Amino acid sequence: MYASVIVEIGAKNVDRTFTYRVPSDMKSFIKIGSRVKVSFGKQLLEGFVLDLFNDIDSCDYEIKDIIELVDKKPILNEEMLELGKEISNYTLCSLISAYQVMLPKALKASYDTNISIKTNKYLILNCSINDANNYLVKCRYDGQIDILNNIINNKEIKINRVDSSVKTLIKHGIVKIIEKESYRYRYTSNNNDCRHILNDEQEYAVKRVCDCFNKSSTFLLYGVTGSGKTEVYMNIIDKVVNIGKSAIMLVPEISLTPQIVDRFVSRFGDKVAILHSGLSDGERYDEYRKIVNGEVSIVVGARSAIFAPLKDIGVIIIDEEHSSTYKQDNNPRYHARDVALFRCKYHSCPLVLGSATPSLESMARAGNKVYELITLKRRASGGSLPNVCIVDMKNEIKQGNYIFSSVLDKKIKEKLSKKEQIILFLNRRGYSSIYTCNTCGNVSKCPNCDISLTYHKSSGMLRCHYCGYAIRKYSECPNCHSKDLIDYGLGTEQLEEELVKRYKARVVRMDMDTTSKKGTHQKIIDEFGNYKYDILIGTQMVSKGLDFPMVTLVGVINADASLNIPDFRSSERTFQLLCQVSGRAGRSIRDGEVVIQSYNNNHYSIMLAKNHDYLSFYMEEMKIRKQLNYSPYYYIILVNIMSKDYEYSFSEAKKIGEFLRTNLSDDTFVLGPAMANPFKVNNVYHHQCIIKYKKDNKLRDTLIMLDNHYKFNNKINVEIDIDPNKC
Repeated sequence: MYASVIVEIGAKNVDRTFTYRVPSDMKSFIKIGSRVKVSFGKQLLEGFVLDLFNDIDSCDYEIKDIIELVDKKPILNEEMLELGKEISNYTLCSLISAYQVMLPKALKASYDTNISIKTNKYLILNCSINDANNYLVKCRYDGQIDILNNIINNKEIKINRVDSSVKTLIKHGIVKIIEKESYRYRYTSNNNDCRHILNDEQEYAVKRVCDCFNKSSTFLLYGVTGSGKTEVYMNIIDKVVNIGKSAIMLVPEISLTPQIVDRFVSRFGDKVAILHSGLSDGERYDEYRKIVNGEVSIVVGARSAIFAPLKDIGVIIIDEEHSSTYKQDNNPRYHARDVALFRCKYHSCPLVLGSATPSLESMARAGNKVYELITLKRRASGGSLPNVCIVDMKNEIKQGNYIFSSVLDKKIKEKLSKKEQIILFLNRRGYSSIYTCNTCGNVSKCPNCDISLTYHKSSGMLRCHYCGYAIRKYSECPNCHSKDLIDYGLGTEQLEEELVKRYKARVVRMDMDTTSKKGTHQKIIDEFGNYKYDILIGTQMVSKGLDFPMVTLVGVINADASLNIPDFRSSERTFQLLCQVSGRAGRSIRDGEVVIQSYNNNHYSIMLAKNHDYLSFYMEEMKIRKQLNYSPYYYIILVNIMSKDYEYSFSEAKKIGEFLRTNLSDDTFVLGPAMANPFKVNNVYHHQCIIKYKKDNKLRDTLIMLDNHYKFNNKINVEIDIDPNKC
């Protein structure tokens, strides 16, 4: 018997299977999807069996034996094997990288990984109850008596060490030690199962989705912030579980996970498994095994949870479906929505995409009846959407108000006096974004990247947020030796400092710097929810999904900063961000207020966000997209050309641009090559070409030709990104 094995090397030039001989003692155990250990050249590697066959015609290399079968059960089931091929085919990534992304680290094909199953030791009786009682009658030692009574009453007791009493009982055959598997991650909810009565809009949404169980239908649930989308999701999942099926619930940020997990665990108990990047490798392995072993029927998590190996899936739900975090930015560049569509088709079940600000692509598909649109027009609490005030900071600066406008200052004081809570949003971490010399104009820049260093006052460091380079803040200009140095450009760290100075308030900050340690997301959210702080400030991780009843004011600092990003989606992302963060205010019986500070008040994305007018924004943005031939009217592909040699990178980028224009159809647009943004990251230069097309029969073959041409070129890396996040 022979096996086709794909090994753990992710390089494109090894993207193929290799034939190995199956030893006779493995023939009855080995299966397609099994993980095996093999010799590959001079290396010892792991890989996955993708096919088994009895005969082979010829082979241009020496066929070796499989060394070891790593797992008793196959790691990749039939669905995962098909899904991996689909991802590889669509994203043009290597097949092994498509399989590896589905698995926790402990189960990836990786020879040097060693993550064990955690076990606990227990004492149980090794004799009959009568024999145990007879021993008790004769026993004169309190330690043995206590242990035996405890086991008789509880059937087993957990032990951390084996003392003399335990050794004596084992020696006489009265007790024995057994080991039981233990899960590292335990989540218990402090809340009771609080089910809300659905309004008529929510009832309709639940009924409509449930009517399509056993069909691969896609629904776009468009509901204003606070309209009770989560309650709709939970009711749908409740019905799915009651008919014996399973469900996947995706959220875009791990900062949302604590609140959503708390609600799910309080309702569904130990039927829930959690999968996200905040878990340790061991915890992810444990959660994964719970799913494989059929111990849970609901999986809640971020992007990678879409690969949860549940059987008989009844529904997949993607909350905040517009979020860019559902697209992976490195190989394999999959989108969770595309994976969900494949899995829903495989399991014949509905997919629910929920958002208060759906992506233009999803709303366009709903308009074309590809998705079915369900709308929640009002807040579940019965309250109104928050009142939004837009402040022109050009006028405020003339009055000396650089950070807090007079309007926001007044509102903060008012809410603090009423013991209500406030969220302030600033999408820039650190203390200040630029550190410069007033004498010569020298700006501190990263030597590896084409960007300025961000000043972090708490650590006294200047840091690059791309490559991680950091230096201590200097007091003398390295260029002209002047000591006239200033920092400017507001970050969350400086905002926190100003708040503490100006107001007698308890302030907490939530950004990448304060949430790097395990459990800090949950700690901050729990403490703010329990009113240990008055003001929460943060980056976009505070903009989505969070639900705090006491928050009545949201302030947005530098609201138009994202409009300056050179990306055709910048207006859409600005509108979504403003609507989402505004929706954190007034989610209970108290009315909410929002103050948006901006230098570009006349921009339609800001003006329409004031009135929460998504449909008008959609119509306005679609006009512009149509004129410029952008998504959703055209599909987009980004070709990234990267090299440490600038001249070579630019030269090859020009060749690639010309190759694409020559080989693609006349009605396909090729833009570039141009410098990417940022242009230089970690000493690698980035150029790019953008392909815009509707339908091009030559496209796939052309991209494969391009990919194959640079497969063995070590001087340059060409990456093809289908439907990119940025371009």
